Amino acid sequence: MTASLVTGGTGFIGLHVVKLLLEKGETVHTTVRSLKNTAKCKPLLDFQAKYSGKLFLFEADLLRNGSFDSAVEGCSVVYHIASPFLAPPQIKDGVKECVEPALQGTRNVLESVNKCQSVHRVVLTSSIAAMYSDSVEVTQMKDSTLSEAYWNDTASETNNPYHYSKVVAEREAWKIRDDQSRWDLVVINPGLTLGPPLTAESTSGSLFTIENIFSGANKMGVPELYYPIVDVRDVAEAHVRAGTSATATGRYLIAGDRTVGLLELAEIVRPVHRDPKVLPARNLPKVMVYLAGPFIGVSRSWIARNIGVDFKLDNKRSVKELGMSYLPVEKVVEDHYEAWVKMKGGN
Repeated sequence: MTASLVTGGTGFIGLHVVKLLLEKGETVHTTVRSLKNTAKCKPLLDFQAKYSGKLFLFEADLLRNGSFDSAVEGCSVVYHIASPFLAPPQIKDGVKECVEPALQGTRNVLESVNKCQSVHRVVLTSSIAAMYSDSVEVTQMKDSTLSEAYWNDTASETNNPYHYSKVVAEREAWKIRDDQSRWDLVVINPGLTLGPPLTAESTSGSLFTIENIFSGANKMGVPELYYPIVDVRDVAEAHVRAGTSATATGRYLIAGDRTVGLLELAEIVRPVHRDPKVLPARNLPKVMVYLAGPFIGVSRSWIARNIGVDFKLDNKRSVKELGMSYLPVEKVVEDHYEAWVKMKGGN
């Protein structure tokens, strides 16, 4: 019986994809950076105990040639999810932290796929970051609406390096796909992914962003920033549908049909928050954000191109072709908050 490989099985999205595949009765291979990191591997070890004989763990490193060979062996579908996601304030060296692991990791995984005759489909986790760099760019698109038709051509190693990492990795995947004919490629481009984490060990930038609101770190106010939001459970569902649908093809924008402001996220969680007075109640004046920018790792040009800009998204392809039905943002945020409280010990 064939299996599916999920790279990055300890990550925020990867764990949910592993869980969903196991629930559907599949045999799953997944990769982790180190089996010795028992805290990070614990959710996967728990899945192994629950789904006996169905989950197999392999060590692999995005930057090491051939390290995915054994994990790919015997698989028919490969879900390549492993790749760093860092929010701008988390990034110290964009090339080393984002670009190199995303690009080299994609090459290494797909080189292993090319060696394995059983693989017929690869599902790559890209991002809407591969479609645009700054929010103001979307206002210049048709109907001020983001869709799969667009590619980010403004990001670079120094300008939005995370976005650049997604662009170069996705373009490289399409190039490698075009050089052979045995396996096909479907790309998932999620928005800012929230919802209940299955581990407290994730360093995903999406968790960093929302947890600053929950914790009171943004008590004095938030920048007027807007993000396309999607629940991690919907992202996992999109991956599995893309991996199993005979007709799935190309790229799929996975998110709701509008952006959501940070202040709106705070207002959604306010009625259920244990200590609502720590939540921000206003957008910070733009001049204050300009002044704070250098101290939080974002440039003034980035601020000028993103503050106060909301936009629409065209998710109809994913709805029509993958059968997606997106959870409302209220449920996404409330479920994320409840899971966060439990992980913090109920406080």
